[in-house]
Amino acid sequence: MQLRGNWNYPTTIRFGAGRVTELGEAVKAAGMRNPLFVTDPTVAKMPMTASAMKVLADAGTPATLFSGVQPNPVEANIAAGVAAFRAGAHDGVVAFGGGSALDAGKLIAFMHGQTRSVFDFEDVGDWWTRADASAIAPVVAVPTTAGTGSEVGRAAVVTNEMTHTKKIIFHPKMLPKVTICDPELTVGMPPLITAGTGMDAFSHALEAYCVPSYHPLADGIAVEGVRLVKENLVAAVKDGTNIEARAHMMAAAAAGATAFQKGLGAVHALSHPVGALYDTHHGLTNAVFVPYVLAFNRKAIDEKIKRLAAYIGLRPNFRAFMDFVLELREQTGVPHTLAGLKVGDDKVDTIVKMAPEDPTAGGNPVKLDRRAARTIFMRALEGRV
Repeated sequence: MQLRGNWNYPTTIRFGAGRVTELGEAVKAAGMRNPLFVTDPTVAKMPMTASAMKVLADAGTPATLFSGVQPNPVEANIAAGVAAFRAGAHDGVVAFGGGSALDAGKLIAFMHGQTRSVFDFEDVGDWWTRADASAIAPVVAVPTTAGTGSEVGRAAVVTNEMTHTKKIIFHPKMLPKVTICDPELTVGMPPLITAGTGMDAFSHALEAYCVPSYHPLADGIAVEGVRLVKENLVAAVKDGTNIEARAHMMAAAAAGATAFQKGLGAVHALSHPVGALYDTHHGLTNAVFVPYVLAFNRKAIDEKIKRLAAYIGLRPNFRAFMDFVLELREQTGVPHTLAGLKVGDDKVDTIVKMAPEDPTAGGNPVKLDRRAARTIFMRALEGRV
């Protein structure tokens, strides 16, 4: 089977090895002539970035590089990017890199024409309607990891440094106009980052599937995302040059983010404050929490997990699926406990207060209150599944 296609769900996706060469054409299709190229400092130094910028220059759409994005983006990163956008009179953004760069690029394109604080557009109720939609610039997204799926999302995460909380900013027009998913760009990812981003995709698909609201379209995409991770993540971690495995993982990332339009749950509600307070890798933090949240939610999700287990080729029961999750983490080098991420219990009171207030908490199949958050956190800290 040729792993190549042109998809328009939920946005226009040019998928396949080598398709980054179409970046100039994609930028023009999105209506840009003078894009700001947003990435992070590490990716900025890589040959693939210079190659991508040459593609743009050769197409007659030269870009200006902005790389002031840290691993967990903060408001100051977005403000600096907006200043660069305005100074260069740019008409759009090429967001190039991992989830942080993609989120930052989307937020820069969103915020350049707004007058309110970015946090006034948090994903709460209808806050997104506060934005001037006519002032939102187009985005072309080019992921270089296979995890967050931000390339197909209508939201982005930014940390409020004043409160040490991660905030989800939402607007329908934040969805990239065109996405280029080229698995060749992920070949340079080291094994642990491949594992962390892959488990991020897995947690997106799994949590979306477990959200109790009715959304069979999202559920179907989610279960296929889980299958793609099951069959390809270990191979991608063990051999980073395996383009077939890399391609399937890139598809899994897009599937997970498409599915989680349905919602997320306690994995993310706990991971967000831990990441904000300890600056941990988001995907690895999710991966640590997954089995503990599964166990906590078991009574509410048992039948759904049986169906999921059967679909991905396991015995149709909860225990078989849990064993698979634990084995997948072990095979990919994910720590079994939060201690493996250098997270302790010194901020547990703050975390259990923040988790139920996170926008993702509402999707959990079992109510996530402070007591529940403390239970899951301590089990993850101590390794008690």
